[in-house]
This record gives sequence, structure tokens and C-alpha cells, in this order.
Amino acid sequence: MNSPLVTTDWLALHLEDPDLVILDASMEVVLGKEPLVYDELYVIPGAISCQIDKLLFDHHSPQTHAMPTPEQFTDAAHTLGITHNSTVVIYDDQGIYSAPRAWWTFRAMGFEKVFVLDGGLPQWRAEGKDTVRQFASPTQAGDIKGRLLHHKVCDTEFVLTHLGHANVDIIDARAAGRFNGTSPEPRVGMRSGHIPGSLNLPFAQVLNGFKMKSTKELHTIFAKLDTSNNAQRVFSCGSGITACILILASYVAGHHQAALYDGSWAVWGGDAALPIE
Repeated sequence: MNSPLVTTDWLALHLEDPDLVILDASMEVVLGKEPLVYDELYVIPGAISCQIDKLLFDHHSPQTHAMPTPEQFTDAAHTLGITHNSTVVIYDDQGIYSAPRAWWTFRAMGFEKVFVLDGGLPQWRAEGKDTVRQFASPTQAGDIKGRLLHHKVCDTEFVLTHLGHANVDIIDARAAGRFNGTSPEPRVGMRSGHIPGSLNLPFAQVLNGFKMKSTKELHTIFAKLDTSNNAQRVFSCGSGITACILILASYVAGHHQAALYDGSWAVWGGDAALPIE
């Protein structure tokens, strides 16, 4: 499959595939959009709870939502039953929200047979497809080993040294009010504004309902943003979650030179020594 997305119809046809691993990467706290709230648990048949908050963040880091270490990722992949033969499909209960972060974590750790369910659980339910009331358990122990690909995740030093660089576009997924400093930050005491020279693309603009916009629409969106086809795109947001929605959109549009600014505004905005606009 060339696209990082799979459709609900594709997943429905492949539910019984022995090497398919379906992960629910929903998060308890949803920021930046009105969250969908469910009256009970709905699960796509065979899906395993990814527990992204527990398994795929580095809780030893002072950073909010920090990328896991390769060792932490390896342990998580083993717990989730991911093997070298696995094809992993990830979804969340908001449509497309936190699943792209889990998808990018797998990609950043060197595992490429990983995809996002376009529209997630809401689209699946809207189409009347079956759900169950409990998560499945892994059927085997995983055997993959994480290795961080440093060109897919960058830190504050990288961003700082590439401000104004002709071959690096910094793209912020936060809402326009937060980017422009006219709306308050959700974190108490956090500075308002944005990284100097960065571009604003609120993540909601790449979505159509629960699903990702078409490839053609995404091409147009990035073109209007005045990004370069040859530049590396560094994506930022509040704490590294919704930036991955834009990374996913960039991949769907055919641009694969992407990196997540791990730390995002939670780090940049919280450091008075760093410049802001």
C-alpha cells in the first residue's frame, strides 16, 4: 500500500488476516477540538488497546508527551504483540486525532508497515460496521526492536539553529488564535505566540469530517502555505500530538521529508530564553 491511510472497507475485508494487528490509540484528554464523548466502550473487532498515554510516551522525560526511548518502544511493541510480519493499523475514537502520533512513533522507530484508519472509530460506526465491547489481547509476544531515526524527530536545538533556513519549513498545527497570540494557551503560565518564521496550518484544515481530505485538496493546502517541495518540513503543535496529523497529511500529499519537533510549544513557549513572534 502506497498511502499511509487505509479505508474502513479495506479494514473490514482484512479483519481475519493473521498478521494484522489493530491498535486503538485513543487518548483520555483531547485538546484543540470539541471531543467526541461515548456512553460506553466501542471497539473495532480484534483491536488491542494501545494505551498510548502509558506505553508510547517517555514518562522519565520532563517534556510533555515526549517520544519514547527505543528501549521503551521495544517493550511496548513486545507487549502489543508486534512482530516483523505484522501489518499494524491504528485508529482513535475522535476520527483522526491521536492515531497519527502513534503511527509516527512506529515510523520514527523504524517500523514501516503501519497505517492509520481514515476516519477512525467514528467513521467505522457511522457506516454501521460491527463493534464489540472489549479489547482483544495480543495473541503472541512481539519481536521487533525500536531504533530511533533521528531525521524523523528533532529537538529545540535543531529548530533554533534552522530558523530562517531556506531548506526547512516549520509548520505549526495549533489554532490561529494560539499561533497569533490572541488566544490564551491551555497551559498556565505559557507564553503566547509562535516560533519565529514558522507557518500556521491548524490541523482541522486538513480534515473533512472524521476523515483526511483528498490528496488533491492537501496538495492545494500545502501550496497555499507557500512551502517548498524540496524543503524538510518540521511540524510542531502544543505538545507533539496534533503535529502528527499534519505529518500524515504531508505523507498523503506525497511529501515525505518530515520531522516532528518533539516538545513543540510546550517546550518552546515555556523557555523564556527562546525567541517568539
